[in-house]
Amino acid sequence: MHPDLEKLIVLQRHDLEAKRLREEMVALPKHVAGLTAKLAALEGQRAVVVDLLAKEEALRRRQESDVKDFRLKIEKGRKKIDAATTAAMVTAFEHEIQFAEKEISKLEDAELESMLRTEEMEAQRKVADGAIADAKATLTRERTRAVETIDKDKLLLAEVEGLRGALRPEIGEATLANYDRIAKGKGTGLAEALNQKCTACQMMLRPQRWNDIRDRGNSDEMMTCETCGRLLFYDPARDAPQRKTVAVESIAAQIIRSL
Repeated sequence: MHPDLEKLIVLQRHDLEAKRLREEMVALPKHVAGLTAKLAALEGQRAVVVDLLAKEEALRRRQESDVKDFRLKIEKGRKKIDAATTAAMVTAFEHEIQFAEKEISKLEDAELESMLRTEEMEAQRKVADGAIADAKATLTRERTRAVETIDKDKLLLAEVEGLRGALRPEIGEATLANYDRIAKGKGTGLAEALNQKCTACQMMLRPQRWNDIRDRGNSDEMMTCETCGRLLFYDPARDAPQRKTVAVESIAAQIIRSL
């Protein structure tokens, strides 16, 4: 293996770990912000339900007041009937009483409907209360985890950056520049050659190139994947052993041979 290649393998490991730590430190605040927004949305939904409940309660109070007013009119109408002196007056007062009774019936039906709506909304508020409680607990837990993880990541990142800074000067300038160029465009500069494939792009290597990579005689040569351009390295310990093909005699052939 090329002397710089072993160092590049370690460097890429540090580079990927540094990238992971940076991404995690960026992702965690976004994750907490998402949970905060979710909690706010749940609280907003609950506020809508609470507002509708208040409106239903106010509606029923008006309905109950109207029912009392109509009952009072009925009572007064009956007294007027008792004091009426003509049949026309009696008929008029009876019509007023019938109208009031119909209105009371409508109001009572509407009040029952309002009570049913209230019952449904009370159930919705109960569900919302549970969801908000869960969301608050999750937010508190995840906010604490984010703070602890970010603090830990900062220490780890400083350590990894130190290792990277110490390793980079040990690698040849041309090799390092080539690695940096590939990594900037591809995300990684190295890829393992395994089972005649580039593990980064999953494309098959030409048989000759595969043999060259595996050939210890070419160990000082830096080779690249012809498809993705990444620098290739090969670990004999991870290479799958070549399977031997064993001819399987058919049952028919066995029968013929035994005759």
